[in-house]
Amino acid sequence: MVGLEPLFAGLDFVMREAALFAATSFLVLGAGDVLVDLLWLALVVRRGVAGDRLIRASDLAGAGQPGTIAIFVPAWDEAEVIEPMLRHALLRLRHEDFVIYVGCYPNDPATIAAVARVGDPRVRLVVGPLPGPTTKADCLNRIWAAMVLDERLKRRRVRAIVLHDAEDVVDPDELFVFDVLIGRFDMVQLPVFPLVDENSRWIAGHYADEFAESHGKEMVVRQAIGAALPSAGVGCAFAREALEDIAAARGGGPFDAGSITEDYELGLRLRALGGRAAFVRLPGRDGRSLVVTKEYFPATLEAAVAQKARWMTGIALAGWDRLGWSGSLAERWMRIRDRQSLLAALALGAGYVAGLIWTMLTLRQIFLGIDADPVAPLLALFLQINLAMLGWRLMVRFAFVTHAYGWREGLRSLARIFVGNIIAMLAARRAILGYIAMRRTGSARWDKTAHAFPVEMPAE
Repeated sequence: MVGLEPLFAGLDFVMREAALFAATSFLVLGAGDVLVDLLWLALVVRRGVAGDRLIRASDLAGAGQPGTIAIFVPAWDEAEVIEPMLRHALLRLRHEDFVIYVGCYPNDPATIAAVARVGDPRVRLVVGPLPGPTTKADCLNRIWAAMVLDERLKRRRVRAIVLHDAEDVVDPDELFVFDVLIGRFDMVQLPVFPLVDENSRWIAGHYADEFAESHGKEMVVRQAIGAALPSAGVGCAFAREALEDIAAARGGGPFDAGSITEDYELGLRLRALGGRAAFVRLPGRDGRSLVVTKEYFPATLEAAVAQKARWMTGIALAGWDRLGWSGSLAERWMRIRDRQSLLAALALGAGYVAGLIWTMLTLRQIFLGIDADPVAPLLALFLQINLAMLGWRLMVRFAFVTHAYGWREGLRSLARIFVGNIIAMLAARRAILGYIAMRRTGSARWDKTAHAFPVEMPAE
């Protein structure tokens, strides 16, 4: 074993350096998470002391005259889901005046045929001139142009534009909420609740965990501290005038065709132009469930990695180039949090490497009786603090997931943290490679995943 000592010494060095990098990164990132938690708790306490009651959709009745609402649904290779999604939306939406614009491509006849089968005058099929896929933003711009043309022909101006995806389960009260609040805000974002896929509780289920915290806490804090609210791209509405201003500033359509995360950027650009946004959590007119958008998220490892990689590329990498760093201290802090996913993935990778090597060296120590060098005091301190913050993070995750999905999913969420870590690390590698390719070619394309729509709707 003497000849292997240099190898074990090298492994010990790698372990300690990786552990120090991971522990330092987790300390910084974890401190930011704890601060957001404390700010959210402060908001809850203040609301309780003030005796505030959560407003309901029914409280908005009579707040204004209803207007025409255009729903934009970009669709590339969505033949499996677009027809049931449209039929369900038409049956469910409680509003007197809306039109669903579905953007398709000439080389996607199956999706075009599925939209045409719906046969409802409230559905407007828009087929762009370019073969797909281009980018989602380009498809949205085609829909925007068709809507503007309809406005001129019918001499009727749209009040708000709502964004949805082809797999979304719409809420019956959402257009009512948008119609009222768009008069006060330029963008209104509803919470997004991923549907729990019984056939993919661990991969698809981890989205439920993340959105339960993101749309239960993070967005609430962003709004409270005055930072810009990014659009989720679904379950959100924009004032017609606000998108027109963005289109005029861009010299074209309101959506940036060169972006792969146009929804995220749109919310930030709206704020930069002085627009007002609101993240709205309120019960529907029945007073029970929240007004939310529901949908299935990717159920396979490959699909989840692809989607997370697109988010990382568009927000953490391309977003840095495209949006830069500006605004108030709160705004810059939130942009740091938006772009920290790659650092978190690298820290996770270093942590798992350090843990694996530590296990190997510990087994060697146990079976061969070889003493190991003690851990440096600074690293030991960092590890203790991180362990305490991990315990806190697990409690917070359990609380938010339990509130949204019940205690069984709350318990599963604790184990799904490991699944989410694996997906994040794999996605980081793909994101970096994708960003390099995008910089080299100077173009972006719609890297979408396959979607599913519930055969039977979950009970309300």
